[in-house]
Amino acid sequence: MKSRLVIHTVGPVWNGGLNNEEQKLKDCYRNSLTQAELNEATSIAFPNISTGIYKYPKDLACYIAVEEVSKYLLNKETNIKKSSICMF
Repeated sequence: MKSRLVIHTVGPVWNGGLNNEEQKLKDCYRNSLTQAELNEATSIAFPNISTGIYKYPKDLACYIAVEEVSKYLLNKETNIKKSSICMF
């Protein structure tokens, strides 16, 4: 992976949606985007956070990822011009 910066975030463990998992996952994406901006990144790539060992349902995680990244990039002035989300 060729990159200048790696931002690590730990997503929530899926517990049936009963422990505020959705908000925690949204926060992962928003906080990562904020850190990218603070480090003057112009692009960012995300995996589908929490969908492996943490068992977050992939369809729900995908929806949250696309929604949060899009909302963040479309609703504020940012240096980030390119984003990618890798989902399986």
